[in-house]
Amino acid sequence: MDERHAWIPMEDGVRLAARLFLPDELPAPVIVDALPYRMDDLTASYASEYERLCEEGGFAVCRIDLRGTGSSEGIAIDEYHPQEQADICAAIAWIAAQEWCTGRVGMYGTSWGGFNSLQVAMERPPALHAIVPIYASDDRYTDDVHYMGGILKAIDLVDWVVYMAACNVLPPVPAVYGDGWREEWRRRIEGTEPWLLRWLEEQHDGPYWRHGSLRPGYERIACPTMIVAGWADGYTNVALRAYEALTCPRRVIVGPWAHSSPATSIPGPNVDLVPELVRWFARWLRDERNGIDEEPPLAIFARRSTRPDPELRETRGEWRAEPTWPAERLRARTLTPGGDGTDRIAVRGDVGTAAWISCAGKPPWTLPDDQREDDERSLVYDWPLADELEILGHPRLHVTVTSPHEVAFLSARLCDVFPDGTSALVSRGVLNLTHRESHADPRPLQPGVPEPVELELEATSWIFEAGHRLRLALAGSDWPNTWPPPHAGELTVARGSVELELPVLDGPPVAPAPMFAAPPPGEPDPEDGPEQPPVVRAIERNVGGETRVTTSYGSRYDGPYGARIEELYDGLVGVSPASPGHAWADARTTYEIAWPETTVRTEARLRFRSTASHYDVVVEVVASEEGPDGIGRVERRFERRISRRLG
Repeated sequence: MDERHAWIPMEDGVRLAARLFLPDELPAPVIVDALPYRMDDLTASYASEYERLCEEGGFAVCRIDLRGTGSSEGIAIDEYHPQEQADICAAIAWIAAQEWCTGRVGMYGTSWGGFNSLQVAMERPPALHAIVPIYASDDRYTDDVHYMGGILKAIDLVDWVVYMAACNVLPPVPAVYGDGWREEWRRRIEGTEPWLLRWLEEQHDGPYWRHGSLRPGYERIACPTMIVAGWADGYTNVALRAYEALTCPRRVIVGPWAHSSPATSIPGPNVDLVPELVRWFARWLRDERNGIDEEPPLAIFARRSTRPDPELRETRGEWRAEPTWPAERLRARTLTPGGDGTDRIAVRGDVGTAAWISCAGKPPWTLPDDQREDDERSLVYDWPLADELEILGHPRLHVTVTSPHEVAFLSARLCDVFPDGTSALVSRGVLNLTHRESHADPRPLQPGVPEPVELELEATSWIFEAGHRLRLALAGSDWPNTWPPPHAGELTVARGSVELELPVLDGPPVAPAPMFAAPPPGEPDPEDGPEQPPVVRAIERNVGGETRVTTSYGSRYDGPYGARIEELYDGLVGVSPASPGHAWADARTTYEIAWPETTVRTEARLRFRSTASHYDVVVEVVASEEGPDGIGRVERRFERRISRRLG
């Protein structure tokens, strides 16, 4: 294998930094992974997977730093900006024309790399022949870290949102960029604004969020697409939804995993995904008849009743294969609580802490805990189960709700209650009730007037065991997953209107279970390092009348070019349960990279406050380098007051 650096020229003169992993036998098909996460320091550990694709699969791999990130030139304007897709299309054309490439290119990636695999495939560059999006989304408004059900995400504000503000103002790697790296760094610092400011202005769905979203125009993708998702991840809905709508050759793998490698994810069972990547790309980039397109196209891990644990090592269950979706054995079953009259939901701002995050991976972003504490603060309906019940797909709630305010939220959690009372989260959904008809054109509620509502819960797989109870828990908030509602009060539910529609699999599996390779012995977690500061995940109630969630983590490790790297991430969110409109979030991210020639540091700080009517946000970004040739200390402050528009 030959590993080398390359510069990819863009039409406007900007150069993208790339790293090539070339197999011994050339020319070869090329697999592209394009990310903003700095391939030459912060995510240099990703190279181990590129090496395997190269050595085991015979593919060339090209890892690219996106414009304005890592050692690439330019400014990182926004997440999934049109310039990004244009740049990657140009890079694919450049790659296809190189003597070491056969002219066929594939694209894959986890999270961001999965998103832009879908987005670039929508552009249909001629050389792109197959993609594998992993933990990605087809809808940037409903299924990303910004909004959920028309409600601002909360705990996400103190993590990825802030660390991108700090990451985007780190300099190019001096040993890669060469002379002029400080000048490029200064341009980056002065030209980059925190992306959060734009996202807060775009509170409703529309052209901004439709850009880069595959949904609903699935016909835009023509190349073969293999989607990989995890039930414990925040990007689950794309798998079944996109498979049903796509018309290209397609395959879906949904495991029990969270937002981390299937080989190391908590929870398992873990598998080695690399052989599946090799098979998929070999079929579509080399025309290798390996049978992957003749197998049942849906490989699903059917989760079975498992006791909750924030650090669950393994989910009970078994792999299933489905030849079609919707599955032929899929049946809708509707549960009702029975009876008439009304039930009431006391709206609190802090219901949801037992579930608390929908994109877990490793502490402090842990898996759901026992739901009983949140269940006690919710309106609960239970159904005893005499027989085993298996579901696969989106549960849906139909209910008529009356609110005393023009803006109100409704949270629904589907739980598996064990005989001893333990409550395990199966699926969740949340809806800003002003978005009951449209995310693009929300409409205020009429106080005191009953409103029929349909709430779609997240796609899930679960086998409820006999003797358990199936529970529906309704609340007026889902915090800190989403921002709390602007008002307290009481929601009224018409009991006779409650219908829980379940996607039930009726009958035994109709195809042999899929088989996957086990992870290689001693497979390392790429995020693990020899020095990890203490991890903090704390939930505190009644602190000055508030509920607070604290997170803190970091890492210290060595990187290429003699780098010593330190990352620290601190977050704190709080809410007044009785006055949920008054909530807040504080966060800080710092990066320090010490190269032999110099040490650089960036820091981003967030101060976020809400009332019932507006958000107050302050983001401060600092970049510094000491020494006679250093840039000194450069600070930028961004402050906004933004109205809450029916949110």
